[in-house]
Amino acid sequence: MQYETLTYQVSDAVAVITLNRAERMNALSSQMRAEITHAVTQGGKEARVVVLTGAGRAFCSGQDLGDGASAADLDLERTLRDEYAPMLSAISDCPVPTICAVNGPAAGAGANLALAADVVFATESAYFMQAFTRIGLIPDAGGTYALPRQMGMAKAMGAALFADKISARQADDWGMIWAAVPDAEFDSHWRAKALQLAAGPTAAYAAVKRVIRQSWDNNLEDQLTLEAHEQGLCGKSRDFKEGVLAFTEKRAPRFEGR
Repeated sequence: MQYETLTYQVSDAVAVITLNRAERMNALSSQMRAEITHAVTQGGKEARVVVLTGAGRAFCSGQDLGDGASAADLDLERTLRDEYAPMLSAISDCPVPTICAVNGPAAGAGANLALAADVVFATESAYFMQAFTRIGLIPDAGGTYALPRQMGMAKAMGAALFADKISARQADDWGMIWAAVPDAEFDSHWRAKALQLAAGPTAAYAAVKRVIRQSWDNNLEDQLTLEAHEQGLCGKSRDFKEGVLAFTEKRAPRFEGR
């Protein structure tokens, strides 16, 4: 696919997807949603980690309300079902780790796009905002799913009702993201972390994603059964054998992702 709203680059087994509508603060148009879905799916096939970030001063300002029909004529149910759901599922179901590097403001659907990733880093000057009630809507793009799981019910409810800005430092303190990083160190930090994952045991990372996400729907007995099954598969992998050998030889492992 020829991308018009984003850039896609693969280097050192890291696929970097950069939202590239800086003049619109990377607002999510219909075309951008389709391109993100395609790029994330492609990255899951070509790389060992996928990174989403933004060009310019913002990560993503949310739904582009100037895209196509007027606000009064928007079919939000269809848009969420047919365009947002596939995009978010592509990120959630990606077979390799996904990182969101939030380089600036992430508002509305843009905030929840970020929270769909496995790991979120944000520059300290960034913020998150569930802006929906400011225009008479509810949090969407997976926000009602992610927020209570990552922040707890009290914080999630306040964030949704008041639509206040949540600084990256607050988001870090509340468990909403993995880390807030000083602006000057941001690019080098997330790139180093992406390279760390790209050199790691990719199949084990896929299993980690499956068991942790499934835990919300399982009781303890079911989760222990799932753990045992997935661990049994990991124990048969070449990476496990290499990890044990490297441990006994007191050297860094050379994982192949298999």
